Amino acid sequence: MSMHGRPDSTEAAPYYFTYIDQVPSDEAQPLIEQQLDTVVNFCSAIPDEKSSFRYAPEKWSIRQVLNHVTDTERAFAFRALWFARGFASPLPDYDQNIAAAGAEADSVSWADHIEEFRRVRLATISLFRNLPPGAWMRTGIASNNRFSVRAMAFITAGHVEHHLKILRERYL
Repeated sequence: MSMHGRPDSTEAAPYYFTYIDQVPSDEAQPLIEQQLDTVVNFCSAIPDEKSSFRYAPEKWSIRQVLNHVTDTERAFAFRALWFARGFASPLPDYDQNIAAAGAEADSVSWADHIEEFRRVRLATISLFRNLPPGAWMRTGIASNNRFSVRAMAFITAGHVEHHLKILRERYL
């Protein structure tokens, strides 16, 4: 069962509409599924030696960007799971810079980063594909903001679109 309709302004903090608005249709699930091949094919076309490239000294390398996308997807999927299953406890902040520093992504091979994204995305696809219909509109708190499960699906898809655009425009 898929969810229907776009999240409204009560389903995520305004900042997250940066990602939600990247999803062109009223359903996130088809894009989430399409992105599996899109991202794997896109990244596989980047040579290993290019994957360490940074477009400015203080910016992340391509490896760090993909690691960030994968790590953040794990966090978004966990939030979706938490809210969908009805847990009431608020979830903490997710600081992307702490995550990036802890990952040491440049020491992981490019092929391993691509495979890790693929495996995480397959898990995300299964999570959203198997949600009961009533779960999509359940909500919870993360980073002191209320989110619906539906919004988390859109944010997951939109975050990838956002970073693909950055990779195309600034790195390649």
